[in-house]
Amino acid sequence: MRYSLLGSSLLTLVLSLMPPIHADQSAAPDHTLAVISSTGLKAVLDELLPEFEHTTGYKVAVKYGPSAALKQQIEQGAPFDLVVLTPAFIEDLIRQGSVVPDSKHSIARAGMAIAVRAGAQRPDIRTTNALTRTLLEAKSIAYAKQGAGGIYFAALTDRLKIAERLTSKSRPTETGDQVAHAVAAGEAELGILPLSEILPVPQIEVLGPFPPEVQDYAVMVGGVGAHATDAAAAKKLIAFLTAPGAVAVIERKGMELVK
Repeated sequence: MRYSLLGSSLLTLVLSLMPPIHADQSAAPDHTLAVISSTGLKAVLDELLPEFEHTTGYKVAVKYGPSAALKQQIEQGAPFDLVVLTPAFIEDLIRQGSVVPDSKHSIARAGMAIAVRAGAQRPDIRTTNALTRTLLEAKSIAYAKQGAGGIYFAALTDRLKIAERLTSKSRPTETGDQVAHAVAAGEAELGILPLSEILPVPQIEVLGPFPPEVQDYAVMVGGVGAHATDAAAAKKLIAFLTAPGAVAVIERKGMELVK
C-alpha cells in the first residue's frame, strides 16, 4: 500500500511541475483528448487515465484495437491527438506526416506469452523443444492475425519450420479480445498474446512466457498527431505515462519499461 501511494504521489508531482495547460482548473477545456491505442496498453491506461483526468481537468477518449488496423484507420482520416502503436507503425505514420517526428516516445513493452483456459492442463513450454512439441500437440491455437501476437507467432512458426503443420489448428481472429474469449470459452486450447492482454481476463491463465531464445516483445510507442487539436496536452499525457510514478502500474499489468 505504501508503494501504491508513493506512485500516485509521484505522478501528481510530475504533473504539477510541468507547465500548466490551463491556468484556471475550474474552467476545464471542452476538448476531449482523442487517443488511439493498441490494446496492448489498455490495462495500463484503464488504471492511469482517471488520475490524469482528475489532475488536469481533461477528459480522455480512447479507441483500442490491433496496431495494424488502427494505423489503417488513421491513414483513412481518423482524427487523434495521441497515438500509441508498435514501433514500425509509428515510423510509417511519421514518414506519412501523420505523427510529429520528435514527439515519438517509448512507453512500455510486454513479452509474448501463451494463455490457457483457467484450470486447464499446463503443457511444458520452458524450452524451445518443449514449446515446439506443445504447439504441434495442441488441438487449436488462437491469435490475432493483425495484432502483435499474431505477427510474432507467424514469424516464430516460420523460424521453427512448423507453420504448415499448424495450419489446420490455427484459429486467427481480428482482435486480442477475441483470442482471450476463444480460450476462455474452450474454442481454442492455446492463445498467443502479449502478457498484458492475458492478465486482465479472469477466465484465462498465463501458461508462461516464450523461452528466452525465441521471446519477443510488443513495444508500445506514443506519438503526437501532426494535426492534434491540443498537442501540448498530448505531450503532457506521454510524460505522465512515462513518469517514475507510473512504473508500479506498468509492472503490475505485465509490462516493463523499455531499456
